[in-house]
Amino acid sequence: MPRYKLTIEYDGSRYKGWQFQKNADTIMGKLMDAIKDVFKISNFELYGAGRTDAGVHALGQVAHLDIDSAMPPYIALKRLNEVLPVSININEMIKVNPRFHARYDAKYRSYVYHISKRRTAFGKDYSWWVKEPLNVEAMATVCKQYVGMKDYRSFGAPDKEGGSTLVKIERAKVFEIDDSVLIHIVGSHFLWKQVRRMVGTLVQVGIGKLTEGDVKRFFNEYSSLPAKFTAPAPGLYLERVYYAGETISEEPHWLINI
Repeated sequence: MPRYKLTIEYDGSRYKGWQFQKNADTIMGKLMDAIKDVFKISNFELYGAGRTDAGVHALGQVAHLDIDSAMPPYIALKRLNEVLPVSININEMIKVNPRFHARYDAKYRSYVYHISKRRTAFGKDYSWWVKEPLNVEAMATVCKQYVGMKDYRSFGAPDKEGGSTLVKIERAKVFEIDDSVLIHIVGSHFLWKQVRRMVGTLVQVGIGKLTEGDVKRFFNEYSSLPAKFTAPAPGLYLERVYYAGETISEEPHWLINI
């Protein structure tokens, strides 16, 4: 059966996350409805590179679609986007090797978190307005601690009981542009809520409630504090999924085009 790679962007503010749920609106559910509508086929498989939680957005989510159809990808792309809600758009649809797997072949996942330093009309669903003054320099310094292979047990839970909490963070950097603070984190994979807890911890550093030493201790011994600092979902964006042969960008795609 032919396999297609889909690159998808979506506004997750009105959805209960990526993963299909019977009695809830999800990104995957809307895509499945569109596929059934366009191809008039119910026998297909759609598999995402990773799950995003309710309220989280994506600039470059990746999925693979197995479907038996002779429809050219460029026509299918056009027709799918015509029936999808305006909050979901497939940016690219290409035929790939049947052995390609959106999740298991992914080398890195890149996230961007958007913090606003002021009240904004676009704040509630797309950023986190932090009212306290932020020491962005201190945040940038502590953010460097995240890089490398480390035990993130204080920052999230594994997919299954007894699973590893070791995560390799390839890049972690803080950018400040006018009234926005963008936190870019690239990792091999992520534990549940890990990125939002990493961000929330940095904000605590920025407002002066945590020190560099405090964050270091979160890696040396388990602490429940990062869970209390979990950043709100609306500021989080799955920026890109990287596969073999692709070079990690020094700056997130969103920052380049902001």
